[in-house]
Amino acid sequence: MNIIIKPVITEKMTDLGEKLNRYGFIVHKKANKLQIKNAVEELYGVDVNTVNTMNYSGKQKSRNTKSGAITGRTSAYKKAIVTLADGETIDFYSNI
Repeated sequence: MNIIIKPVITEKMTDLGEKLNRYGFIVHKKANKLQIKNAVEELYGVDVNTVNTMNYSGKQKSRNTKSGAITGRTSAYKKAIVTLADGETIDFYSNI
């Protein structure tokens, strides 16, 4: 099971990373906090203090076209906010 799917790189998460040493990740829906902690520590080589998780359900979306209304759903996902130990940082742009 691939635990970490992708990091969340938004203006809000960048600000949290700079001020509070917190970083966000989209993770596998069935991953628990211990698995997320171990995956982040192994992948980035940092010490993790806490892991907070949030489950987002998919939203109902619709749009109007020439042939009528099209309805669908966005996919559901799980997000994890990881707080690192003091002095630790993650640089998402180092391997570009």
